Amino acid sequence: MNDQQPYDPYDPYYQQPQIVGYDEYGQPVYQQQQQQEPQQQQQPQAQQYDPYTQQQGYGYDPYGQQQAPYDPYAQQQQPQQGYGYDTGQQQAAVDTTQWNIPQQQQQQQSAPVEEPAAAAAPAAPPAPAPERAVPGQRRSAPDGEYKTEQFSFIEEPDADSEDVIDWLKFTESRSERREEARRRGRSRVVALVVVMALVVAGGVGYLWSAGKLPGFSADEEKQNTATGPQKRDVIMVNLHNTKNKDTSTALLVNNATTKQGTTVLLPNSLGVADGETGTTGTLAKSIADSGSQSTRESVDTLLGTKISGTWRLDTPYLENLVELVGNIDITTNAEVPAAKKGEDPLVTKGEEQSLNGQAAVAYATYLGEGEPEVKQLERFGAVIQGVLRKISEDPKGATITVETLAQILEPPMTEQDLGAALANLAAHAKVGDYKTTVLPVAEDGTLGEKATETVVKDILGGTVSAPEQGAALRVGVKNATGDKADRDAARVSVINGGYTFVDGGTADLAASSQVTYGDAKNKAQAEEVAKTLGLPVSAVKKGKAAPNADVSVTLGGDYESG
Repeated sequence: MNDQQPYDPYDPYYQQPQIVGYDEYGQPVYQQQQQQEPQQQQQPQAQQYDPYTQQQGYGYDPYGQQQAPYDPYAQQQQPQQGYGYDTGQQQAAVDTTQWNIPQQQQQQQSAPVEEPAAAAAPAAPPAPAPERAVPGQRRSAPDGEYKTEQFSFIEEPDADSEDVIDWLKFTESRSERREEARRRGRSRVVALVVVMALVVAGGVGYLWSAGKLPGFSADEEKQNTATGPQKRDVIMVNLHNTKNKDTSTALLVNNATTKQGTTVLLPNSLGVADGETGTTGTLAKSIADSGSQSTRESVDTLLGTKISGTWRLDTPYLENLVELVGNIDITTNAEVPAAKKGEDPLVTKGEEQSLNGQAAVAYATYLGEGEPEVKQLERFGAVIQGVLRKISEDPKGATITVETLAQILEPPMTEQDLGAALANLAAHAKVGDYKTTVLPVAEDGTLGEKATETVVKDILGGTVSAPEQGAALRVGVKNATGDKADRDAARVSVINGGYTFVDGGTADLAASSQVTYGDAKNKAQAEEVAKTLGLPVSAVKKGKAAPNADVSVTLGGDYESG
């Protein structure tokens, strides 16, 4: 048992022990010395304080509970009485081995050794009266006793702590790798879903644009949007060849409802009636003899449309127009030779041929030997569409181009009107919403069923609009008697009756005549038309009239022209 006196911070006679060495565990060994007690009062010899020696210590218990001293080798330990104040219950000793020994050692080594005074140690203060402990109440220790704040516990290193830390790091890194793998997997799944959605959307879009998706083709959608009244703007273009005096005619149609542009090429053999004489002639003869205004009115009557104006375009102005827009790129279907032999051709056959003004005029007016008239019309239409792709979509810009041509326009067409019309058509041509078609005409110049259904109805107006106030009723006459003279006789009768004659062409032979009206309000007028032609009223019935007429008449074998 160590005779060193226990350390008491309030004992003025305490002598700092001296370290004489270290034991096999690295603990300091202090010098054993007997403290001289003063002669006035003899104190029992106390054990010398050794902070690193396991001994039975006495400490402060804030709750007044008896605590056994710490001895790791003892099976049972008899309780000993400590030096703390008594609160009604015996306190337990405090294990001094849990103190912060390095801090005390540093303080002991740095503090100077003081010799204890010769005076006798003061008597111990009387113990305070017992006090009943209240659960949950923290008690403060009296002066001279240790407090829990003065104890500093340190954790002894564990030999397996490094392995535990390494294992935690390993499991944590493995968890992170698993989570990262899950994130990458989710990212791949999301990317795959997005790619599949884009592929499906692209495929559906392609099928829709190509018209291969049942019920959802682009053409069907445009037709569905045009089921109601449609807004159309139609102008007539007459190309005059200043070299041989030939003409080419086309209708430029801007359908604002379906957002479609169309060039309708009119063959020169188209039969149109003279509004003054009532005689029927060709389109080319009408332009040459009657002029642009009379021809426009005749075409209006024949097709049941409303042409807002006529644009006379002589070949020199067409050449200047192509030069102004910066040449055109079109697909040519023929090679146009040069004016002089031995020179390079003006136009080469092939796709995306670039034509200047001179080449564009040569191609638009070229008709090969033995070719039908429709071939030259198709070349004229290709040049018109090529020009529209180069004209500005801005009405002001297109108007400046028209003004730069410095050509004189026929009334009621003005430069602003023509510029606005060309700008609207250019907007369709630039995005591919533009097409060129030829009006089907029979050999005798009349319109057949195909012409009235595909061009007159779908492109030029759908159904004939109601005539203006005071306008004459339009009567379409189709000859099914087999005798051309019967059509001429019927035309004269219709015009003399105050109606507008519309040539419906010829049809297969029919035994009886028939008068058909589409609108119920035209029933009475249809009966009057039948009387004018010498047909019975029983021949009148409600049905489908021709698209370009208010009342349709089919002359059968019972018709008598005399």
